[in-house]
Amino acid sequence: MSRATRTVIIGSRVGLHARPASLFVQAVAATGHTVIITTASGDTADGASILSVLGLGVAHGTSIELSVEGDDADTVADQLTAMLASDLDAS
Repeated sequence: MSRATRTVIIGSRVGLHARPASLFVQAVAATGHTVIITTASGDTADGASILSVLGLGVAHGTSIELSVEGDDADTVADQLTAMLASDLDAS
């Protein structure tokens, strides 16, 4: 099992709240990987838990660290990082 870490700036204009958080959590669950989000202040959240992610209160433009553990962690980390960097609230 491999591990990958990425730093990403949240692109969604509302941050990781409501719809963007839900889309991210669904994407994490679909990977089957363990994903941990860490804020600059050291708060962490399980990427597969909507309540945990919402509890971080991550705003637009905030830099977070994404840690992915599982087979092909680099590819999954790249995909999730690209997702977080985009505006998930845009339709």
